[in-house]
Amino acid sequence: MSVMITTEGDAKDDITAKETSDALVFFGATGDLAHKKIFPALQQMIRRGTLNVPVIGVANSGWTIEQFRDRARDSLAQHGGGVDEEAFGKLLQLLRYVDGDYRDPGAFDRLVTALAGAKHPLHYLAIPPSLFATVVEMLGKSGCAGQARVIIEKPFGRDLASAKNLNGILDSVFPESHIFRIDHYLGKEAVENLLVFRFANTFLEPIWNRNYVDSVQITMAETFGVAGRGSFYDQTGAIRDVVQNHMLQVVALLAMEPPTNMYSESLHDEQVKIFRMIPPLDPAHLARGQFRGYTREPGVASDSKVETFAAVRLEVDSWRWAGVPFLIRAGKCLPVTATEVLVKLRRPPLGKLPRGSNFLRFRLGPDLSICLGAQVKRPGFGMDSTLADLCAKYKAEGEEFDAYERLLADAMHGDAMLFVRQDAVEAAWTIVEPILGNATPIHPYEPGTWGPAEAGHLADDVGGWHNPR
Repeated sequence: MSVMITTEGDAKDDITAKETSDALVFFGATGDLAHKKIFPALQQMIRRGTLNVPVIGVANSGWTIEQFRDRARDSLAQHGGGVDEEAFGKLLQLLRYVDGDYRDPGAFDRLVTALAGAKHPLHYLAIPPSLFATVVEMLGKSGCAGQARVIIEKPFGRDLASAKNLNGILDSVFPESHIFRIDHYLGKEAVENLLVFRFANTFLEPIWNRNYVDSVQITMAETFGVAGRGSFYDQTGAIRDVVQNHMLQVVALLAMEPPTNMYSESLHDEQVKIFRMIPPLDPAHLARGQFRGYTREPGVASDSKVETFAAVRLEVDSWRWAGVPFLIRAGKCLPVTATEVLVKLRRPPLGKLPRGSNFLRFRLGPDLSICLGAQVKRPGFGMDSTLADLCAKYKAEGEEFDAYERLLADAMHGDAMLFVRQDAVEAAWTIVEPILGNATPIHPYEPGTWGPAEAGHLADDVGGWHNPR
């Protein structure tokens, strides 16, 4: 027999700390995200036997349950690798639908009825950020938030002030341990593998510091443009869309100290420590670009100054990393679609043997590989060296988990490891706050190039930018 002693303030938190969610509610059920990502993830969860609770879609579309089911089938046909009739049949048995305005108390009364007594639902807000506060407050007023969890999609605010405001509203309705800020990038196998590679291999630790590392580069390149999301992107831009979240999360995984154990709070503590060691970014170390033709995209203002490319240089002001430049860049309409990390090592001291450079390169997408750049003897007379890539390409055995499938399953079990904590969100906004908006001029670049030439000076002293192939 065990006895748990809690104070009144944390009692609600402890009640459901490890309870599995007994219903999944997703707002924005007729939207684009649900169509492309959520329904395919639900089918996979059913195939694996990890989903057997009611699934309730909520939207303000005037639809019937039959239209909602047709939407689910169409989603799986287009984005889910095809309809698995057996799994889809089970999904149909679980699917329910509530139609109504998110500001209408009547819609939430109907949600209460659809929940049919579920005690620990998971509410997923796959809706525009402008509606987060409205839905969270209505969940609280309707009694749907009592012992529930909530997932919200990025972006978590537009700047530090709005992030704090959103967090204040969330905290007024849900305890922090029940708030899951989803950044699907953290659910990708490749990103998790970076964490494992760093801390599961003894050989890496002795050289993972300023004594051996010369510089770090992170590139997130996409060959496509805004892909029909012009209205959203023109309110966001590359810095808000990926630098403040995806890119800084990769910096944290590369630079953080080993967590005391692999549980969520320990990992989050180390991430936040790194964010607090990064000084606010200097506009002098920023280059913004916009691909030619962007302002002709549907939904984009004809005089838009929003960046589709951003390159920044930062430092981590810690004992381990002092003086090591971290360079990050992200852009659309670039030559390849790839995310790569290049950790360049210092040259060995002068001696009789030739001196060359070494590096570690992590390919995080769309494929996954880890490469060591090593100096080997060039064939022929003399002792000249040449650079050789020693690469290990990683291929998962069996069927890989989609990021959304993994993150939904984790949230339903209360596992916050791959989600983002409140203090990390605010610390990341503090870093990028000085470079938001039109802090620097916008430079045009041609689609299919590596962004504006003005980004080159950021990497001049480290041998230039490394371009993924």
